Formats: sequence, structure tokens, C-alpha cells
Amino acid sequence: IDHTMIRELGEAYRQAEDDPETWTLIVTGAGDKALSSGADVGTVAQPYPGMDTRGEPLLASYWQWEASAEATPPYLEMAKPIICAVNGMAAGAGLDLVTTSDIAIASETATFFDPHVSIGLVSAREAVRLARTLPINVAMRVALMGKHERLSAQRAYDLGLVTELVAPDRLMERAWEIADLVNRN
Repeated sequence: IDHTMIRELGEAYRQAEDDPETWTLIVTGAGDKALSSGADVGTVAQPYPGMDTRGEPLLASYWQWEASAEATPPYLEMAKPIICAVNGMAAGAGLDLVTTSDIAIASETATFFDPHVSIGLVSAREAVRLARTLPINVAMRVALMGKHERLSAQRAYDLGLVTELVAPDRLMERAWEIADLVNRN
């Protein structure tokens, strides 16, 4: 996830929300390697201490105080249901795609983790959103252990992070089946 991707996805989400022919969104990654490996850390490094990625003093601009969306749909503003199909790794900011969706399903080979602390960053928004879905002790373990604590697809299902597991080759077929059912309702 980099600044270009954030801008392009924001435009796509707005377009989908405004399109009367679009009833439900399915968010997934390309291929079977990853839903999202998270932010492009090369683009999020602070230019110098006390400054944000745009070169502004920290917490000096309104946009810094808003809940960050990065690649996630503006789920608090959207009326259309969002289905997340996790097709591999969901890491860091990629976890937000799972925790902000209305329905999340996963491939049986998916994995979930938050590497922030392993690269010297704070797991903030991701940990808070995980704590809304997972037991607090599990969310804290994921946040504090970084890349060393990975939830398997089965564990994520058992804890309620995702609501269904499917074979990798059936993931998108099942996501479309769910979207069709939601649309019929």
C-alpha cells in the first residue's frame, strides 16, 4: 500500500458507492499470495522526527486526526456491504481490510499478522480494530509479538476474525455466491 494505491482505491470506492448498479463490494488481493502485505514502509518513513509522511508537523493538520483509511473502504460512510476475501497473507494495514469489512471469508491457507513492532513502528489502528473483533489478549499478543505471531486461517475462523474458510481455488467463487445472496436479500 503506497500513496498512489491509497488515492486510486479511494476513487474506486467512491465510484462504487455512487454507482446505482453496484450493490456489494468484494475486496481481495490479486492472485493467491496475499490480500495485502500492508503499507509500503519505504513511503511511510518519517522524513525527520516529529514530522509526518507529508513533511508536516505531527498532529498539526486535520487529516492526521481522522481515522486513517489507507487502502480500506470508507466503511463508516458507505451504505453498500463489503465482503473481504482473504486469499493469502493479511498483514499490517492489510488487516484493516478484514476488520472493516461486513463479511470476511478466507482461504484455508490464509495467515494474519501485524509486523509493525518488528520494524520499529507502533501497531495502533490495526491493534484497536483487531481488539474490536478478537479477544483483547489475542489482539495484544498479535500487536506485541509482531511478525512472530501469525494466526492461521483456522485460528482466525475459531476466533471470529473471519466467518468462513474455503479451499483456495474456491475463494472467489464463494465470495460471489455470498454477494449474490446479499444482493437478493
